[in-house]
Amino acid sequence: MDHYDSQQTNDYMQPEEDWDRDLLLDPAWEKQQRKTFTAWCNSHLRKAGTQIENIEEDFRDGLKLMLLLEVISGERLAKPERGKMRVHKISNVNKALDFIASKGVKLVSIGAEEIVDGNVKMTLGMIWTIILRFAIQDISVEETSAKEGLLLWCQRKTAPYKNVNIQNFHISWKDGLGFCALIHRHRPELIDYGKLRKDDPLTNLNTAFDVAEKYLDIPKMLDAEDIVGTARPDEKAIMTYVSSFYHAFSGAQKAETAANRICKVLAVNQENEQLMEDYEKLASDLLEWIRRTIPWLENRVPENTMHAMQQKLEDFRDYRRLHKPPKVQEKCQLEINFNTLQTKLRLSNRPAFMPSEGRMVSDINNAWGCLEQAEKGYEEWLLNEIRRLERLDHLAEKFRQKASIHEAWTDGKEAMLRQKDYETATLSEIKALLKKHEAFESDLAAHQDRVEQIAAIAQELNELDYYDSPSVNARCQKICDQWDNLGALTQKRREALERTEKLLETIDQLYLEYAKRAAPFNNWMEGAMEDLQDTFIVHTIEEIQGLTTAHEQFKATLPDADKERLAILGIHNEVSKIVQTYHVNMAGTNPYTTITPQEINGKWDHVRQLVPRRDQALTEEHARQQHNERLRKQFGAQANVIGPWIQTKMEEIGRISIEMHGTLEDQLSHLRQYEKSIVNYKPKIDQLEGDHQLIQEALIFDNKHTNYTMEHIRVGWEQLLTTIARTINEVENQILTRDAKGISQEQMNEFRASFNHFDRDHSGTLGPEEFKACLISLGYDIGNDPQKKTGMMDTDDFRACLISMGYNMGEAEFARIMSIVDPNRLGVVTFQAFIDFMSRETADTDTADQVMASFKILAGDKNYITGDELRRELPPDQAEYCIARMAPYNGPDSVPGALDYMSFSTALYGESDL
Repeated sequence: MDHYDSQQTNDYMQPEEDWDRDLLLDPAWEKQQRKTFTAWCNSHLRKAGTQIENIEEDFRDGLKLMLLLEVISGERLAKPERGKMRVHKISNVNKALDFIASKGVKLVSIGAEEIVDGNVKMTLGMIWTIILRFAIQDISVEETSAKEGLLLWCQRKTAPYKNVNIQNFHISWKDGLGFCALIHRHRPELIDYGKLRKDDPLTNLNTAFDVAEKYLDIPKMLDAEDIVGTARPDEKAIMTYVSSFYHAFSGAQKAETAANRICKVLAVNQENEQLMEDYEKLASDLLEWIRRTIPWLENRVPENTMHAMQQKLEDFRDYRRLHKPPKVQEKCQLEINFNTLQTKLRLSNRPAFMPSEGRMVSDINNAWGCLEQAEKGYEEWLLNEIRRLERLDHLAEKFRQKASIHEAWTDGKEAMLRQKDYETATLSEIKALLKKHEAFESDLAAHQDRVEQIAAIAQELNELDYYDSPSVNARCQKICDQWDNLGALTQKRREALERTEKLLETIDQLYLEYAKRAAPFNNWMEGAMEDLQDTFIVHTIEEIQGLTTAHEQFKATLPDADKERLAILGIHNEVSKIVQTYHVNMAGTNPYTTITPQEINGKWDHVRQLVPRRDQALTEEHARQQHNERLRKQFGAQANVIGPWIQTKMEEIGRISIEMHGTLEDQLSHLRQYEKSIVNYKPKIDQLEGDHQLIQEALIFDNKHTNYTMEHIRVGWEQLLTTIARTINEVENQILTRDAKGISQEQMNEFRASFNHFDRDHSGTLGPEEFKACLISLGYDIGNDPQKKTGMMDTDDFRACLISMGYNMGEAEFARIMSIVDPNRLGVVTFQAFIDFMSRETADTDTADQVMASFKILAGDKNYITGDELRRELPPDQAEYCIARMAPYNGPDSVPGALDYMSFSTALYGESDL
């Protein structure tokens, strides 16, 4: 058959010529080529609604030959001749041969006359030439020739199958396992490869050919018996058959690749949408909790009793210990989720996530700040209210005690002052009444201080908003009115007595002396009893020591007081002696005073009994103040250790976040070790909380042994936990960015070094001018003019850097970059935003055009896609996701159910609305 082989210059023809010229004469090979080439031609002709039965007869008029070339090339040939004469047939065949030659194929020894005459060898040679050109020539694997590329493709696809060894296109296919392996590799559900046996080639071949015809639309080109019954199957027939498998599976591979790309893009979008929903829900719940909690903390309606206010304080402690800590964790997790979501959106080339109005991270931080401000004010208010109520209880008791003493003293005084006894009294009685009245006035003046004290206490109770102020005011007003009335009555009686004094001259000097000395001594004893029974409240050791010193000084005066008592009693005894001696007619008791010696002795005994009770009360209070001092020292010692420890850890975390020691993984490991050490420190915080609770229960309000309060420690601890969690999240996002964008560790170090150099205040952020200088130092040109310029500018750090680098920093370009790295317009650039920007400038990501091209492959090059095509090529959930969001297609070539995948693709990347 050497006389009909095509002599193309292509390399894939050269290795076949030597064996082909001799072995093609083998009838078995000719039979195989007839069957294979006929089936191959029919697989294309049926697209035009026709087929051939006899390969050398049905192509003789050239009509079906021209039709075959039009189908496989997709081009139109010259109009065929419809005549039945030989010349018409030769013309048609020549048109076909000319078309083949126009495709760069040189036909040697194949003429139109041989085809028209039905020359089998020439016809088969021509068909083989067509197969080579249109089915095999375009196959290329790693820049090999067509035949070598097809063989290499077969070897790679069957490499995992140990009992298959493809080395050629003849005997390597005789056992049928090669065909089965190709099908199983691409469509494993069609063949149970484990049940095939190498020693049963007929079953293997028939299985492969039947499955290919039924499921892969590859016509049966050979019979299993033809292959098995031939020592060496025809290579052209096998290559033709195998090329059909190649074309069938290569198309599926493209669809699979396109589907995978779409699945990847949709999976990213679905995951991001779920993260957005989770953020919105968590933010809403946290804001709602803050909204409900702030009014409770802002409620400043005081309670009337210490017990009720202490219950409020206990409720506040439960809030700090039980309710707030989980919300602190939720807030921290919310910020972490938001940063992670934004990173994923940037890495997948999606627009940044903008939460609903009022749910931005800044909104949550503002609400949290309001919460903490209300919380701080609430605790301070509670403590002040407790102090106020404690003071009020003390003052109220003091008021009642003094009022009761005064009321007891004034009892009967008005009736006494209204007596008219002087009208019928003798001169001695008048003088006695006058002296008695003078003693009363002295007593009245001595009680003036008590009345003023009662009024001052009532005024203070009113100023401190005492809940029972009305009754206090009423009682105080009654006492004051009574006091004014006593003053008026006293003045009136004095005037009456003085009018009568001229008639009465005799007076008992001893009674008068007794009255004058007994009254102040009695007042002194009453004052002593009042002081000894007076309640006290102290907060420090020094205060109780002061009370103890005063008490000791009082006890030192008792001997002198006893001498005065004896002296007063001596006066009374002298009166009694005189009366007995001179038989004076005593009309009743001492006319100058109502104070009797028995009363003086009774009060004196009472004073002596109250002294040891006062000693015991002061001793007990001194012990309590010593216990409080120990609590202060215990709390101060721990707070003075924990406070500096928290500050040191904050500084160490800050240094780790800006240093460049080791890889990002090393920094992450280091930070997690710090996080573990910080968490392990929590028991010491809890112990300090316990000591603080003991201090509050003991009503200790100040501590000179430390400058740290529990609020300082709590805030510092919460900031430390938040800082370490946020820093770990930033490093994780940097690793995610580095891996997703293919950034090397050296690049990361360079970015970090530049960032740190311009972060002069070590705040972890760059201002706009610092950021601009940093970009220029990395060689990034931000100029409006494509030509770089130099010039003299301001001497600040940024301009000096710009001039030294020789770059022109255009304001419009820099404003564009700032809108990317600082979308919230905070005026600062974080290191994460800086890394995202630098990686975006060098890395390649999926684009809307790529996704659009993938949809076009699935749609078969149409401008629209249908729901059935999406369900066939994509997983069910992602197919339904696309169908629900794609708009109907309205183009001129639209069909019912057509969907617009182009607008959907641009919407995925924020270039239009989804």
